[in-house]
Amino acid sequence: MRSKPRAFLIPAIALSLSVAACQSPNTTPTSSPAAGTTGSATPAAAGGGGGSNVSLTGAGASFPAPLYQRWFSEYNKQNPNVQVSYQSVGSGAGVEQFTQGTVNFGASDTGMKPEEITKVAKGAVLLPMTAGSIVLGYNLPDVKGLKLPRAVYTDIFLGKIKNWNDPRIAQANPGLTLPDRPITVIHRSDGSGTTSVFTQHLSAISPAWKSGPGAGKTVNWPVGVGAKGNEGVTAQLLQSDGAIGYVEYGYAKQQNIPTAALENKSGKFIEPSGETAANALAAVTLPADLQAYIADPEGENSYPIVTYTWIMAYKTYEDPQKAQALKNVLKWSLTEGQKYSEELGYVPLPQPVVTKVQAAVDSIKP
Repeated sequence: MRSKPRAFLIPAIALSLSVAACQSPNTTPTSSPAAGTTGSATPAAAGGGGGSNVSLTGAGASFPAPLYQRWFSEYNKQNPNVQVSYQSVGSGAGVEQFTQGTVNFGASDTGMKPEEITKVAKGAVLLPMTAGSIVLGYNLPDVKGLKLPRAVYTDIFLGKIKNWNDPRIAQANPGLTLPDRPITVIHRSDGSGTTSVFTQHLSAISPAWKSGPGAGKTVNWPVGVGAKGNEGVTAQLLQSDGAIGYVEYGYAKQQNIPTAALENKSGKFIEPSGETAANALAAVTLPADLQAYIADPEGENSYPIVTYTWIMAYKTYEDPQKAQALKNVLKWSLTEGQKYSEELGYVPLPQPVVTKVQAAVDSIKP
């Protein structure tokens, strides 16, 4: 494998974010909600020096980490009194730390299973905060506009298609000159919600995958090189000629990594975008527990691999200041914070979803 070093700008593995969020519960909101939002008021900026300092810690999914970083940074400009530290450690570790009570909130691309929730002593509130696409990024400098049929990208990750000029790839791309080069598969090495979503999709479209590696935060990959976090997979893609790997769309977008158009359930080749991801989200209605999954969405213009991603908060907090600070951050993120989603490659939540999630935030008690 040849190496092509390129600048890697996304924060690697851990994000340490100094963020402010605290207000007294009696603070009167002064900032305006984002356009089109309703429901609970957006928390006001706390101003410069009033109030006690509060520390919040969180850990979990790397999928939404760039957006969380932006949210917390922007919120910090208005609210300097609470420090929020978020560690991008993967969904599996995020669920574990949240369950053990070593953080104030967790983050997961797959939410939590009922048996996991029962282990949380203080109870759990699952809050979908944003959504995004999982894309297949590739490193072929002279190839643009690659199309991958469902059976083809599944067989690449099964190790059955080993070379870029394989006849099945060539058949789907008659206008492209594909190199005679081995395919290097890049996959996650850690417990990952992104892996869970990707492998659920592969299981939904391929009996061979379902009966083989199957779905989960970790699987036994038939082929490939492992990397930690969306950050690590992105770095490997940048450095490895002939590589293909799955990452959250925002990581590929920020690093200008080409992404394949994937065949969806309707047989159309769809590029990842905010619009095609939103089309996929429209195919599902959030249930009462706010956990919904879309393994293979309907719709001619739906991108085929899309997921919500959740923040996990406790139902009760011993410290009322921490509880109120976290609620303020969450409500700001659901309203004003949504305007940063598209530029970073995420999908702003539809207003009916925002309203449901705000009501869940209100249920958090000190």
